[in-house]
Amino acid sequence: MSRLQPRAKAVSTSNISSQSASANASTGSAQTIQDAAPKVGGPKTRSAPRQASSDPASDRSTLFLIRRTLCPNLAEKGRNTPAPIDEILPPLTSSNEVDLQLYAFIAIIIREFVHTWYTKITPDSVFVEEVVQIIAHCTRALEQRIRNVDIESLVLDELPDLLDVHVQAYRTSHKPLNPSPLETNPREIYHSLWPMPALSPVPDGSGGPLAQQQINNEAVYRQMLVQGVLAVLLPTEDLENDCLTTLVGQIFSEMIIGNGIGGKASEPWLLWEGITKIAEIVQAQLPRSQANVRLARSNSELGPYVAPAELFSSKKKWNIQWSIQKTFWLVLQYAFVAFTAARFLILTLAQSSSLPSRITSPKISSSAVLEGHSSQDGIDAEPIATKAIPSKTPIVEMRIWSAAARLLDFDFRMPWLAATLSFLQWGALTGPGQLGNTDGRIDKILSHAIQTHVLDPSRLPFLLRTVRAAIFPANTLAPPREIPTPAESLLLRRKCAETILSLIPEKVQGIYFGPGVEKRIKEVEDVLDCFGDSYCNKHLLYGIVELIIVRLMPELGEKGVAALLEERLS
Repeated sequence: MSRLQPRAKAVSTSNISSQSASANASTGSAQTIQDAAPKVGGPKTRSAPRQASSDPASDRSTLFLIRRTLCPNLAEKGRNTPAPIDEILPPLTSSNEVDLQLYAFIAIIIREFVHTWYTKITPDSVFVEEVVQIIAHCTRALEQRIRNVDIESLVLDELPDLLDVHVQAYRTSHKPLNPSPLETNPREIYHSLWPMPALSPVPDGSGGPLAQQQINNEAVYRQMLVQGVLAVLLPTEDLENDCLTTLVGQIFSEMIIGNGIGGKASEPWLLWEGITKIAEIVQAQLPRSQANVRLARSNSELGPYVAPAELFSSKKKWNIQWSIQKTFWLVLQYAFVAFTAARFLILTLAQSSSLPSRITSPKISSSAVLEGHSSQDGIDAEPIATKAIPSKTPIVEMRIWSAAARLLDFDFRMPWLAATLSFLQWGALTGPGQLGNTDGRIDKILSHAIQTHVLDPSRLPFLLRTVRAAIFPANTLAPPREIPTPAESLLLRRKCAETILSLIPEKVQGIYFGPGVEKRIKEVEDVLDCFGDSYCNKHLLYGIVELIIVRLMPELGEKGVAALLEERLS
């Protein structure tokens, strides 16, 4: 909040002594020019903070947006330093940085979708405050539930499993087996392989009654999802307020899920464009390897050149000397790389014993102890310490590896590599020491690296800020974009393939895809074509949303929405 403090006042010049004034006057016109120079540069230095704060994603602009939209009546115009946001609005999570980004999303959504019609009815802001209170209660309850979810297994095992199912179903449905008169609709085959009631019946593409029926079923499904979430998270007094729950349900089901997942997010061109932007961000953050720079420099310095006649008697002698030098430097470099890798492996294995265990020990209550002691049958009674221990999948056995192998077509392109990796996986799981099994040395090392570099909570504010800047540029709804033509969509897919190839080293491209730039681009485009049908993409996106909701709220997997509402309101 230091940036919100008032600017320090300029030092007064009224107390300058007469001696210094006379000294300045005696300097003549040269001193006048020197005094005028700071005055010219003054406005430039003062405008620098304004230019820095003009970024709509900056904290200062975000705070201004939140205050103006969510708490206009608490502006406290008479104070130089307004009260912090966490003193005005209810906390959403346990992190102020995350709250700032979440409140920015809420402010934009309320301003664009609620104020546009609510301010025409009444200028009262109490209704908006009640909506914010409901959202805050839901986010705090969600944070507590997230702490109980195995994020590692969700991200690396269950979500990649859905991607694997999507890739299999898409390639099977779009693989022509019969000539043109006998061919079937690929969407019908895909829907039969991954049935989802919300996306039935399969639309025929003509906009007839089947398409309208599918749209209605999809809208009902979204409303049921949101109503189920509200039935679990909201307190009873807020759940009884039909007006608030209806408005919040419409905001999430139609404006967020409907316009997002059911709308543009499932379009192939938008997915390819999003992958392109992610690849560009990754490419910008990848530092250039200093080892590659030194290697290129050494190769350029040791490159072959025309030897002077007075130094070498023959060209053969020079070639022998050049090959010896090149071999020496290559051996030295490979030895250094091998030594560094061995040192890193030894240190990592030595430190793995001090890493925390992935298996959480169960909390044994006093009632459980009494129940265990009161059991009459000592043989059939299960030990208390092993009753509630959840089984976790080893990192090397999670579905992310098989999903990546299927997406990249390892079995077809490099069957020897797929077999080698499968053999190494089997050896790590069942070999001596079971280093790759749950809580093994390799399993602990991989889990620690994932928790430190991938699932680090400190990255969440930056991620939310980046997503907000992409979805809501300048903190407003982006102008409706024209749907690209099929030719433009193909150009977007090609650009995405070229961006992905730029992240892969040239030698790896040659080994995996073969020679030829056009051939490599075509191979990557075939991989990206798995997201080429919006109807099939909806199955994947809705499956991801449903999986996350069920993991956060297991009650929805056990009871229906109507049963939960009846239980809460009775």
